[in-house]
Amino acid sequence: MSTSVLALTIVMFGAGGFLMGQVVADTWRPWWQILPYGALLAIANQFLGFALFSGPFIVDSLVSTGSQPIGSAVFEYLVEFAVIVAFALVAFRITRVRRMTTQYPWLYERAGLFAWRQKNQ
Repeated sequence: MSTSVLALTIVMFGAGGFLMGQVVADTWRPWWQILPYGALLAIANQFLGFALFSGPFIVDSLVSTGSQPIGSAVFEYLVEFAVIVAFALVAFRITRVRRMTTQYPWLYERAGLFAWRQKNQ
């Protein structure tokens, strides 16, 4: 994976994944909905890496004879997917903790960045 594609993944699509995790948590949807959205963002990331930096692309590896092997394209897709989903899950948890403690302040209090606990009555 080239440095430019890694920077694209972390800076642009990591930020997009972070925002995606916040939105999923703010709308009270379950965490697993991050996975299909993350898969779509990873496809877009791989396409931009292919178009801008001549990186591997799964679709190009399937239809073109002069492209990079499908194995490297799938490996890079999985790495990009993991990075995007990691950013999204961190944002999901932080946002869910914030929502629980601000929406139900009489029940819960913050117990760190990633957790909340019941208030002692």
